[in-house]
Amino acid sequence: MKETGVVYLVGAGPGDPGLITEKGLSRLKHCDAVVYDSLASDRLLWEVPADCEKIYVGKRAGSHSMKQEEINRLLVELAGKGYSVVRLKGGDPFVFGRGGEEILALQEAGIPYEVVSGVTSAVAALASAGIPVTHRALSRSFHVMTGHTLSGDGTLPSDFNAFARLSGTLVFLMGLGNLSLIVKGLRKEGKSGETPAAVIESGTLPGQRIVRGTLADIKEKVLESGIKSPAVIVVGEAAALDFSSTRKAPLEGCRIGMTGTPSFTGKLHKELTLLGAATEYLLSLSVKSYKTGDRMREAYKNLSGYTWIVFTSANAVREFFSGLMECGYDSRAVGHVKFASVGNGTARELLRYGFRADYTPETYQVRDLAVGLKKLISGKDRILIPRSSRGSRELNQILEETDVFFDDVVLYDVVSGSLDSGKENVAAKDLDYVTFASASGVEGFFEAGGRQAKEWLDGVKVVCIGDITAEALIKHGRKADLVAEVYSIPGVAEAICRDWQSSTMDKSMKGKIQNEV
Repeated sequence: MKETGVVYLVGAGPGDPGLITEKGLSRLKHCDAVVYDSLASDRLLWEVPADCEKIYVGKRAGSHSMKQEEINRLLVELAGKGYSVVRLKGGDPFVFGRGGEEILALQEAGIPYEVVSGVTSAVAALASAGIPVTHRALSRSFHVMTGHTLSGDGTLPSDFNAFARLSGTLVFLMGLGNLSLIVKGLRKEGKSGETPAAVIESGTLPGQRIVRGTLADIKEKVLESGIKSPAVIVVGEAAALDFSSTRKAPLEGCRIGMTGTPSFTGKLHKELTLLGAATEYLLSLSVKSYKTGDRMREAYKNLSGYTWIVFTSANAVREFFSGLMECGYDSRAVGHVKFASVGNGTARELLRYGFRADYTPETYQVRDLAVGLKKLISGKDRILIPRSSRGSRELNQILEETDVFFDDVVLYDVVSGSLDSGKENVAAKDLDYVTFASASGVEGFFEAGGRQAKEWLDGVKVVCIGDITAEALIKHGRKADLVAEVYSIPGVAEAICRDWQSSTMDKSMKGKIQNEV
């Protein structure tokens, strides 16, 4: 008999993926299925295992792709299969998230469950906009109400009058469509037209916008600004305060789309977000391994005959040592070997397995690796090059100029996936940059996009990690706007930083000139 699974109701937080709890992230990383809605950050879906089943149920005010009863049945069915299920809900599961209804369904079916609290936008969106929910001598309490629950005749609920008379900070979630009714109801119950009010769109996200005013003019200001859902309405004296963060990161306001393997994009994401950028995952590449195939088994068997092993990527290092163990060997089999790595990232990955690179070129590209290695080897050496099937032929061409024997063995392939759902037209996502980490990534993007791929990059600056990647892009009729001087993740980040700061300075100067005119 199959063991019953478990359902975790996880709060995804207010939008910024960095605001999910550590416990919630851990549940995501180890689940068999995730049932998510449009209030959760898309980036969190990249944290689930590769074989995890992703099920979109599309809950958002005014647009539900699946009824609540259907979601309840789905959770029971998935857990009945023995799955570890994460029900990923925006904010906190119990703050207007209908988490209680889902738990009642799980209880009735005898399904084990756990609630992992999340940061609610009722607090976080306000804080991101510089508005504290409480402030000494100004607001001693805060109160939260759903803003989209109307009576059958289109009026505010019967208990609204009691809510409106409360002191402190009043917060309305999901109420933008009823802003006029809410303001009218508050005024009717005695709130002054001079009472401070604010509306926050996409709180904690890069596209966050804030409109401040009073109950007398907030409706007009919201209409003029074109504020859209999701939005939070806040009313009370605290709404007049502005405690917005004053720290300005180098890439603040910059939105960057990434392509590559999860290992690479994960590291790039960390680097860019530390600099203040917002990242989007556009295209995921996966590694198809041949580490236990016939060619690699033969290479492992003959390791004693090699004097050098050349690694041209961190992926190659990981796949090589993983295959080494799976084929019945260990580190002693390469104790006599010297290692060459194409760059510091590859060298750092090698160090994780207990080996230092004997040679790494100053410039991180295959040509420099080959030229430098050529000076270190002699006719007595035998070289093993375990790498991707799409590896640069330049390495072979330079080594062929010597009398050294080498084996170039296909260790893995980089396989392109599909473009992330809803990210096909990257320009429409208001991205500033799109990064490519390899020629394989370029090929994968154009394979997934077909004839439209080139158009998708219109209006976006394209950043390549190196010349080979840039050359692959040119073959598809698009020139790279930026090529990293140092072919590494920090090099990509540095190139974007320089360009972003230069462009923002240009915009600032243009604005200053226009104001003076």
